[in-house]
Amino acid sequence: MSTGDAFDVEALLSRAFAPVDPPERLSLRLETTLQTLTDAAVDELEGWELRAMRDPRNWVRPVVATAVGASAGTALVVLRVRASQKKKQQSRNPAVQARKTADAVASEARKLLRR
Repeated sequence: MSTGDAFDVEALLSRAFAPVDPPERLSLRLETTLQTLTDAAVDELEGWELRAMRDPRNWVRPVVATAVGASAGTALVVLRVRASQKKKQQSRNPAVQARKTADAVASEARKLLRR
């Protein structure tokens, strides 16, 4: 095999493994699904009575609702922060970028908690 053949294989592999952005409607569907899961978990927890927690058999639903709500809410915050950061100019300074990311995460979490 000559050096030219190796270069062609590398170029083919490079093109084959190039990152592909998902379609916009997929992101929208994912965000809608995560929001629905978060809202359903909040509704389940709001309807729960503290007196019912005395019996351990009643712990399953609130524990599952908490886990689903926390997971979906976290994923929703991450999804929204990533989408907003793609649109904005990124800083070359890692400390500035970390602060901006932390601020964006806090802002999105506050928006989600207000609902």
